[in-house]
Amino acid sequence: MLPSRRCDVSDNGLLSLRSTMAGTIVVVHIDGILDATTRDQFADHLDTEAEDHGPDMILDLGGVTFMDSRALGLIVHHWQRSTTAGGNFALVAVQYPSSKVMWVTGLSQRLPLFDTLDEALAAFAAEPRP
Repeated sequence: MLPSRRCDVSDNGLLSLRSTMAGTIVVVHIDGILDATTRDQFADHLDTEAEDHGPDMILDLGGVTFMDSRALGLIVHHWQRSTTAGGNFALVAVQYPSSKVMWVTGLSQRLPLFDTLDEALAAFAAEPRP
């Protein structure tokens, strides 16, 4: 399923965030560094998207070149926020070399990881709604 046309962009030179819609699901495409220097930009973008579009969210991490534990903590926060609100949350295209912290902490075994956007969207469609 191709995302719809809507696109919001946030770019500070270290991190570029682009949001599109796949139906009613916001997809945040992340390119660059997720660390202390970009945490506020990342947090603000995710908060805005969750407030504007509800709890369903997919983060495309295919363009992430580095992720630290603070960024991972923010991702976990949004995963919990989404699921607590009855939504679906997924990470796609996670690359081990740039996201080692996810494996070191064991969260790669708990977070909903998918290879592609289509796989995540299929999983969302298969989830029963309350």
